[in-house]
Amino acid sequence: MVAAGRLRHRLAIVQNSTELDDYGEPVTRPQTVATVWGSVEALSGRELLLAQQVSAETTHRVFLRWRDGLTKDMRVVHRESTLEIESILDRSGRRIELELLCKETKPGAGQ
Repeated sequence: MVAAGRLRHRLAIVQNSTELDDYGEPVTRPQTVATVWGSVEALSGRELLLAQQVSAETTHRVFLRWRDGLTKDMRVVHRESTLEIESILDRSGRRIELELLCKETKPGAGQ
């Protein structure tokens, strides 16, 4: 069970969506898929070293309740930070909580 107090950050799950503009040309725009409660933690020292085995640029760990359909093509927006999802983990295998290993992109990207 995920402790509710641990999920203290409001997060937006964002995915690119392609639409046609007024001239019929395709335009890619970010679209918020969901707004959820989660926990964002910057990785430190040893954790960062271990996470770099997954990806050389992993900088944050995000925890949130299980949700179907989450993919690595999506991003997590927290305050002014945009976090690209590098890895999606269900450590318990019980579909209760997800752990996302992410890398931070430029502030505000994808909002």
